[in-house]
Amino acid sequence: MAPPTPPSNSLLWDVFCRVIDNFGDLGVCWRLCADLAARGHRVRLWIDDAQGLAWMAPGAVQGLWPGIQVLDWAQSTDCQTLAGLQRADVWVEGFGCEIAPEFIAACAINTRDRGPKHSNLPVWVNLEYLSAESYVERAHTLPSPVMQGPAAGHSKYFFYPGFTNKTGGLLREPGLLEQIEAFDQPAIKTAWLAQHGIDWKGETLVAMFCYEPALLPALLSQWAHQIQPTRLLVASGRASVAVQAALAQLMSHGAEFDGVKGAAGSVLNALTIHYLPALSQVDFDRLLWCCDLNFVRGEDSLVRALWAGKPLVWQIYPQDDDAHQAKLEAFLKTLAAPATLAEFHRAWNANTVDNDAIGTLPDLAQALQDWRSAVQSLRAKLLDMDDLSTQLVRFVLKKR
Repeated sequence: MAPPTPPSNSLLWDVFCRVIDNFGDLGVCWRLCADLAARGHRVRLWIDDAQGLAWMAPGAVQGLWPGIQVLDWAQSTDCQTLAGLQRADVWVEGFGCEIAPEFIAACAINTRDRGPKHSNLPVWVNLEYLSAESYVERAHTLPSPVMQGPAAGHSKYFFYPGFTNKTGGLLREPGLLEQIEAFDQPAIKTAWLAQHGIDWKGETLVAMFCYEPALLPALLSQWAHQIQPTRLLVASGRASVAVQAALAQLMSHGAEFDGVKGAAGSVLNALTIHYLPALSQVDFDRLLWCCDLNFVRGEDSLVRALWAGKPLVWQIYPQDDDAHQAKLEAFLKTLAAPATLAEFHRAWNANTVDNDAIGTLPDLAQALQDWRSAVQSLRAKLLDMDDLSTQLVRFVLKKR
């Protein structure tokens, strides 16, 4: 693949990322790097755990993605590396990870009295987590003075993704909707599924990318006992473990199913389960485009499910004190979620099983049309906004 033609405002970006858990931070940072590089910018990704890139973006570590260089975080404190490092135009701290003082010192000069407009430091951005809560609009692009260390006297800026024109928008590469529309052909969809070992026979397709929702056993039981056949495509990792644990829980409580179980999947009455290998981001997108309902978690997969335009259920990273519930309610308001979708989200994100919720699970086949309309309505509004990369580049050029 030939490198893109650099735009007239081509910049060199240092993007810093620490993997906290589940590779979600890396997923977002890699999408940003890939999008910037595809627009003709050059990007260095500094990462403390790059193993996820082996399946997320094959060839990334080996330098096979034009415009992107993947570097070990440890190199950001190495004097020999820093001595020959070209100065970047932009620093992006992914989700509040802190750039090493040695790295800053190698670039910084004492310009405290001259102010950031005359500084030799790159434009410094802290890319924050996605939320629909009201504080995002207030905090977006606010400066944060650096009070100590080699960059004392300078400022970094908060940059918040979001769902309104007063935020930084969402990551969306140029031409994405055209790609989705081109993929939306039965023959193309069937061929992609077949390439991944899925012998689709017209069943309702559901993608499952989750943590360990307490409601999962009840949902699997509902699918198994309904008339309409469902094929569940389960993402690798925690989602696969969670589904297998949920099935074991059902069996331990005396549930009986007609069918077979195996390492690659299970057939349980009307429910067929297929366990997927780790997918690249490109193939994960296509999984969401294929399915009639997408269960997603975290940040990156939520954004990709919104662009897919299919009914979705979002699981926020669960917290013991239920602090994630405020974030959920803000998103449901932004989505203008119909009552069945809002109630299902609350049950799906609950830390414990509510027996009343189990007894009132909606008939998903009947609810999907209303859920799809809500997602597509929000998607249409988001498409009227500039995407995150466009806004970020514009912000950086203004601050240089």
